[in-house]
Amino acid sequence: MDINKLQTADILDIIFDGRNKEYGAYDLRKTYNKRLRNALFATIGICLLLLVLSIIANSAGKEKQQVMVQDMSLENMKNEEKKPEPPPPPPPPKQEPPKVEITKFTPPKIVKDEEVKPDEEIKEVEKLEDTKIGTINQEGAKDDGLVAPPVEKSTGVVEAPKVEEDYDKVFTVVQIPAEFAGGTSAWSRYLERNLNRDIPVENGAPPGRYTVVVAFTVSKTGAISDVAAENDPGYGTKAEAMRVITKGPAWKPAVQNGRNVIYRHKQPITFVVAEE
Repeated sequence: MDINKLQTADILDIIFDGRNKEYGAYDLRKTYNKRLRNALFATIGICLLLLVLSIIANSAGKEKQQVMVQDMSLENMKNEEKKPEPPPPPPPPKQEPPKVEITKFTPPKIVKDEEVKPDEEIKEVEKLEDTKIGTINQEGAKDDGLVAPPVEKSTGVVEAPKVEEDYDKVFTVVQIPAEFAGGTSAWSRYLERNLNRDIPVENGAPPGRYTVVVAFTVSKTGAISDVAAENDPGYGTKAEAMRVITKGPAWKPAVQNGRNVIYRHKQPITFVVAEE
């Protein structure tokens, strides 16, 4: 290499001076820095792309499963309308006591036979044995010596027999239904916090809505018992809904006529699996 070019020459040119630069080693070393820079930028770009994709996948996965809580009894249940009472039956017809034969009492009076009127004629004693003595003459039944009972006056109102309420039975319709402490909103928050909303997805459920209707009994003290699902959409939803309600806290008991009563409540719980 010329001595004048030596001071400005690249180190690679000095090393490969007089050698075969077309062999490949010279080109590899010459472009080393450029290839290293491109590889570094490519690695950083791939890492950023994977990070963004991971964040998007996690946010989409959280939106797939939802739990919808519907309170059937507390919102939709209505007391049955009372039917108008039928009018009272008409009072029975008034029955008059049977007429009894009465013979008019005639005080003795001495007159001529032709002056005696027929209604003032004194009856013979034998004919008065089976008749009553009165102030008038009246035809009727023979007197048997019995006294007719007095006729009671009807008021025209017939009272229906009173039916005592059985407060130990299980009620489904009451004046004040049982409710969760804190109301409907507190009950919904309890279910949403304690239900495993991923149960249908974990069991391979396709996108859709899966509603379980769970019935349970609230005692006079508010304790929950007799938890049973009325249907089973599958994919573990029935067992999960029953588990959460069974371990739940006590409720406020139902009230009927001012007394705490046993109440049967129905609770629909809907699991929603969204499409990907």
